[in-house]
Amino acid sequence: MSQQTTDTILMVRPAACGSNPETAESNAFQSRAATDPAADREAVAAEFDGFVDVLRSVGVNVLVLEDSQEPAKPDAVFPNNWFSTHADGRVLLYPMLSAKRRLERRTDALAEVLKEAGFDSLRFDSTLVDQFEQQEKFLEGTGSVVFDHVNRAAYACRSPRTDDAVLTRLCELIGYEPVAFDAFDESGLAYYHTNVMMSVGSDFAIVCLESVSEESRAMLSERFASSGHEIVEITRAQAARFAGNIIELCTNSGDRVLALSDSALEALGEDAARFEARGIRLAHAPIPTIERLGGGSARCMIAEIFPSRA
Repeated sequence: MSQQTTDTILMVRPAACGSNPETAESNAFQSRAATDPAADREAVAAEFDGFVDVLRSVGVNVLVLEDSQEPAKPDAVFPNNWFSTHADGRVLLYPMLSAKRRLERRTDALAEVLKEAGFDSLRFDSTLVDQFEQQEKFLEGTGSVVFDHVNRAAYACRSPRTDDAVLTRLCELIGYEPVAFDAFDESGLAYYHTNVMMSVGSDFAIVCLESVSEESRAMLSERFASSGHEIVEITRAQAARFAGNIIELCTNSGDRVLALSDSALEALGEDAARFEARGIRLAHAPIPTIERLGGGSARCMIAEIFPSRA
């Protein structure tokens, strides 16, 4: 039986972190303001290590892959966009819009870290990259796709980084149902990734419904009701502070954990108590520099590891 959450995740400690001009056009969350690179590097390193410490302190198993110094990869701290793991041992690789981001796909280094942790029966699958990247059709991992693993559904809001054809092919590969829709921020720009406006947990779904067309809004509401997910509705203003960019994890003893940034926690406000009432522990940390430079938050930093250890 598929499981929605995992107790093991992988994060990438970045060697460099900056604002990537190749991603800025489609990412309204990303700041283009001039900054002090040395100060940013120091802040990003401290934020990353602090978040890892918080997650480990609540019982999440965090594997850390060290970024390589060269070539520079400004978005390396967001590994969930270039690969996803699945219960059958498959590691899917994804076609990415930014040429700089494609450099993040260090499969040998990833395989080594996973093998050292006991995950050595893995199969890397580059079907989507091989078939679509040169056609300039993209799907950026669990940024573009929010999985409901238990109900085998793949939610995706269309954007320059999330293409219907690639989504359909992904679902053919893993036997999921594609659920595509459109969602726009206050300025009318499509959300660059689904996971900034939606998060699906074991029994809840955080969704910015006001950003979705009326027809798709009803469809999403009906789907979540039928799958037993309570909707926690957030506004565009809350999404802009990364209230949708969170992820449910678990510990090896089965305790539930919600990983999120301090910004997201503050934006959720009273809604945060709804998760605590479910017995979910909130694991949060300040990551403002990562959010400002990369335009992504806690969920973007986390790649789930689903296969069982050998």
